[in-house]
Amino acid sequence: MAKSVMIQGTMSNAGKSLIAAGLCRVFKQDGYRVAPFKSQNMALNSYITEDGLEMGRAQVVQAEAAGIKPQADMNPILLKPTSDSGSQVIVHGVPIGTMPAKEYFAYKKTLIPEVEKAYRRLEEEYDIIVIEGAGSPAEINLKKDDIVNMGMAKMADAPVLLVGDIDRGGVFAQLYGTVALLSEEERARVKGLVVNKFRGDKTILEPGLYMIEDLCGIPVTGVVPYADVDIEDEDSLGHHLSGTEKGKKTLVDIAVIRLPRISNFTDFQVFSCMPEVGLTYVNRLSDLGKPDLILLPGTKNTIEDLLWMRENGLEAAVLKLASAGVPVFGICGGFQMLGECLEDPFGVETETYRGRPVEGLKLLPVRTVFGKEKTRTRVTGSCASVGGILEELSGMEIEGYEIHMGETVRAVPPMSYVMEQNGSHLAKMDGCQKNHVYGTYIHGFFDREGIAETIVGALLEKKGLTAVRNEEFHYAAYREQQYDRLAAVIRESFDMAAVYEMMGIDSNRMTDSRKEDSE
Repeated sequence: MAKSVMIQGTMSNAGKSLIAAGLCRVFKQDGYRVAPFKSQNMALNSYITEDGLEMGRAQVVQAEAAGIKPQADMNPILLKPTSDSGSQVIVHGVPIGTMPAKEYFAYKKTLIPEVEKAYRRLEEEYDIIVIEGAGSPAEINLKKDDIVNMGMAKMADAPVLLVGDIDRGGVFAQLYGTVALLSEEERARVKGLVVNKFRGDKTILEPGLYMIEDLCGIPVTGVVPYADVDIEDEDSLGHHLSGTEKGKKTLVDIAVIRLPRISNFTDFQVFSCMPEVGLTYVNRLSDLGKPDLILLPGTKNTIEDLLWMRENGLEAAVLKLASAGVPVFGICGGFQMLGECLEDPFGVETETYRGRPVEGLKLLPVRTVFGKEKTRTRVTGSCASVGGILEELSGMEIEGYEIHMGETVRAVPPMSYVMEQNGSHLAKMDGCQKNHVYGTYIHGFFDREGIAETIVGALLEKKGLTAVRNEEFHYAAYREQQYDRLAAVIRESFDMAAVYEMMGIDSNRMTDSRKEDSE
């Protein structure tokens, strides 16, 4: 059976996901079959597996770091917030309904057997499982029937690494307070403390490390620097949504409208990796300016976010820029917004507009009707005959996945043709295009080799510029490099021998394996 280690945090966004991804890559490099696991994830960034099941993208990233294909067992419960107090509940990759928080809190104990089944299946297939917690194990109001922090650690009999975020300040209080609020049995599971996102001179920090070890009776297993790696964030707390990287000189400016319920913003990660591109997330009219391309992302509530744009002036600004020739590209919910109208006859998105059509941006002659069934498919295909500034995309291969509740009726040529869906051959049209306005349901549309480069090249050409690169850009290779960089940071900052020891694995085997690889 697999060995395990669990990464818990003193708070949300302490860096658990990234550290888990780094450990997955380290274990892979050391020759182990490793898989990630998070029993319950709350996020609007999701992914569709090869068998048409939905899971959180954080575990997808960790699976990529581990060199394996993502599967729904790695994230058996996914909660996608639909409001401030309710979420769509997805179990084993399939939506089972939308519940208010109080109702789900009472219901979740019935899911404990489902979590255990998923974990045991992975346990039989892999050597090591890297488990990620959620929030903090010291949320004492949520401890009853816990399935994601110490309850999960007990189920898996996993040693715990507790991660604190020094960048926000008060890291020693975070660590000590969390440990103090744990029961004696729970404290015994915490085998190491980790100080994350450290900047500066470690010698100044060291006296505090010795004191926190004495106070908690737990060793410090790692001090991780603020890692300069470009890997997807789990949620909207991530730095990728804060604007363009400071000091980055760019030739092309791309604006993503940062909707309140933005989902799958990772669709645009590839652009942020390109040296000539400035990618800015905009939620205020004053920050929009005149970009070279406007991107409308996916959203968990298309109607409410469209009305938000209408109220704060961003809709009018986008329409004005589009009329001036600035290209606009919508993904999923963003594509739906570009149409003539949206209809929600069953109140799937919002009861407020049940049966009341809402006008779209009217940039594409399409109409969307929200239904009760959710589309969850992986697709491959190719771009159609594309017009306007992005005509060079015509015929290029694409792949990705669809996650949406609405069905859209189009009246003009499609954006692409889907030739394969969940492994089955078919022929269907996707999306829509008109002049320099484009829309698609396919998440990951820009990730296929050559797509983003072609788009940026067209934007540069429009400005009379060309990209100057020392070497060709390959997004897949770039991602692999980032995982290796993250693994190097983990090796340098962690006591990996102690990590292997707490899992019950002989660290000498790890050392011998690394020697063999280097030879």
